[in-house]
Amino acid sequence: MRKLSDPEAKRNFMLTTPISRLVPQMALPSIAAMLVNSIYHLADTFFVSKLGTYATGAVGINSAIDHIIMMAGSFLAMGAASFASRLLGAKKDEQAARVISTSFFLALCTGFLVLIFGNAFQVPLLRVLGASDAIMPYSRQYARYVLLAAPFMAASFVLNHCLRAEGSSTYSMIGMVFGAVLNIALDPIFIFSLGWGVAGASAATAISKLVSFCILLLPYIRRKTLLRISPKLVGIAFEDAAEVVKMGSPSLFRMGLSTLAGIVLNRLAVGYGESALAAVSVADRVTRLLVSACLGFGQGFQPVAGFSWGAKSYDRIEEAYRFSVWAAVIGISVPSLFIGIFAEPVISLFTATDLEMVNIGLFSLRIQCLAMPLHAWAIVVNMMCVGMGRARSAALLGLARQGICFFPILPLMTWLWGVWGLAAVQGVADILTTILLALPIAARVKRDLKQWEAELTAVQITQQDSYG
Repeated sequence: MRKLSDPEAKRNFMLTTPISRLVPQMALPSIAAMLVNSIYHLADTFFVSKLGTYATGAVGINSAIDHIIMMAGSFLAMGAASFASRLLGAKKDEQAARVISTSFFLALCTGFLVLIFGNAFQVPLLRVLGASDAIMPYSRQYARYVLLAAPFMAASFVLNHCLRAEGSSTYSMIGMVFGAVLNIALDPIFIFSLGWGVAGASAATAISKLVSFCILLLPYIRRKTLLRISPKLVGIAFEDAAEVVKMGSPSLFRMGLSTLAGIVLNRLAVGYGESALAAVSVADRVTRLLVSACLGFGQGFQPVAGFSWGAKSYDRIEEAYRFSVWAAVIGISVPSLFIGIFAEPVISLFTATDLEMVNIGLFSLRIQCLAMPLHAWAIVVNMMCVGMGRARSAALLGLARQGICFFPILPLMTWLWGVWGLAAVQGVADILTTILLALPIAARVKRDLKQWEAELTAVQITQQDSYG
């Protein structure tokens, strides 16, 4: 029996395993990794919240720096992973290896640029992100070490997504989970035992990201992967670059708008006081648990769609989509309901005395929990488009949640309801994204899949008749 690292065995695994087994098998490691990653962000906020409301607000401000670093890596990661999974399905392994090698080293270089410019313009950057005079000292402490880890964080995205693209989601999970657990363990030691305060949380994050990078790189060094990463494979072919840019752009736009939305929310929230800023920040960190579970499931489904597309198995894509939608919507509804019911004690974990922060955070959290099942549906549709190489639809969905459906309603909701409108805007944007964009796009893709399957069947029948 051949090992699963054998290219043909891995390809057969992705193309012949029943969907009801394959999607969960691919998704569960991704969900676990994404959840643990969100838990460590939440742990950062929890431990830092013991230093006061200003420190909690600083974590919210600096989350935009995390998003900037994610933009540097996810653009290349998503583009390379989408293209690589389709190339593997089409048995073009050498081209796939060239794509991920080039993307990996470009991500490293991009991360170094973020490190250099982020440190050179740290104070102006934090001002733009929304740091007030009271929060600025804490924000500078947090930015110090996170920026040092930028190259490894950016390159880790490529390693992580490309491991998933070839069906090695367990390796991906191990790297992310180990780093997150290490971060959670180091937080109280650095923050309290060593007395480093907010800088301790930043140092713990930087160390954990470096360790995750090393673990994710190890399977490639040991040649336990289907594809290779090597400087010798680096080369920018126009058709490869065009496809990576085309499929990576939706992620870039999504992360860019997410960063911009976070900055605008922070700047508006701080206008209502530091308590409002802390409340929005905490609600965002808690809902990231739910969003991460949805994204993890979607990232498990994406390579299934990509391999099937490369192999022209259109009926398999449709089967995987149907299964994934029901599994994602039902699966996320239960924890969303639980967190919505117990939202008040959850928010109260992050402050003992600030009742204003509790009330605003409670409202924001419940609205987002209400919208989460629809958001899960939209993520599955988005990942199907990414896997199939439908860049326009993927870009439209990427722009929707924190762009097309977010910014138009933001001024209206804040004008009508003030800080309460601000707290509800993300949940309302999620609902509009699914109803106005995700459902129509899904209907169009399913119609195209049926047409292509019919055309492929007709061609096969014609060929059989000619051979007969």
